[in-house]
Amino acid sequence: MSKAAITGIHGYVPDYVLTNAELERMVDTNDEWITSRTGIKERHILKGEGMGSSHMGAKAVAGLLEKLNIKPEEVDLLICATTTPDYVFPCTANLICDMVGIRNVGSFDIQAACSGFLYAITVGSQFIETGKYKKVVVVGADKMSAIVDYTDRTTCILFGDGAGAVMLEPNEDGFGILDSIIKSDGVGQNHLFQKAGGSRYPPTHETVEKRWHYVYQDGPSVFKFAVKNMADVSAEIMERNQLRGPDVAWLVPHQANKRIIDATANRMGIEPEKVMLNIHRYGNTTAATIPLCLFDYESQLKKGDNLVLAAFGGGFTWGAAYVKWAY
Repeated sequence: MSKAAITGIHGYVPDYVLTNAELERMVDTNDEWITSRTGIKERHILKGEGMGSSHMGAKAVAGLLEKLNIKPEEVDLLICATTTPDYVFPCTANLICDMVGIRNVGSFDIQAACSGFLYAITVGSQFIETGKYKKVVVVGADKMSAIVDYTDRTTCILFGDGAGAVMLEPNEDGFGILDSIIKSDGVGQNHLFQKAGGSRYPPTHETVEKRWHYVYQDGPSVFKFAVKNMADVSAEIMERNQLRGPDVAWLVPHQANKRIIDATANRMGIEPEKVMLNIHRYGNTTAATIPLCLFDYESQLKKGDNLVLAAFGGGFTWGAAYVKWAY
């Protein structure tokens, strides 16, 4: 049976850079405190009236198609993972398709918070494996600055904006997404969430005054769950594919916190130099972190490399994928 191989990757981050030094002037924090606890030095922020996640996603997709010399009309399906859609509806995937000229194909969003991209490639790979489609674009795009409270020093230091896109195509030579695991547990719903803006608490003067439209995070609880579950699922994907630390060329972890990444690598027996890391440059871009890592490290990847992708997000959601690099 054909597997879904990643045949191309492209990323995009906005020009504006929000440094730790600038945050020091906004809230009671400092560079040493941020760096030591998160590993973040700067993050990119999308500026401009009416600019949303779709604008970054479209940049990533347009760059991907140009890079692969693929025409928009050749694309069979587009899936967008995002926690910060432009609108409640239509979905952000629809908007991205419109911006890049992809017409008359299926497109939809997946919302699994920071695990969104991993969920999306798992879903997208099914369309390839069944033979239904030949070219599936998967995008991770988030404008987290739209829901971050820049008076809350516990959350505003963490998040940035960005997008990344991959092309999935059939491969019968043993390369591609060979296995994946996705999991969730609603026990985490009150530890990391945006309370208002949905059908339960639609926007009102009260919800705005209470600042319910911003992301809320119970840091210690999220950290504890993330360390355990991201490490557990990464170990599980390795065990069921008979992989040991030396067999893995790269760990591609969600970039939420360097201490969580380090704990996951230690559990897997992965050496630090084999861990993709760009949190210092971008912060947590939610659904965009894993594709941005692949984009940044693309020149170092070799055909046949074993990659383990791992993520953890609000809800809680988490998962891992075993990918044999195809080019």
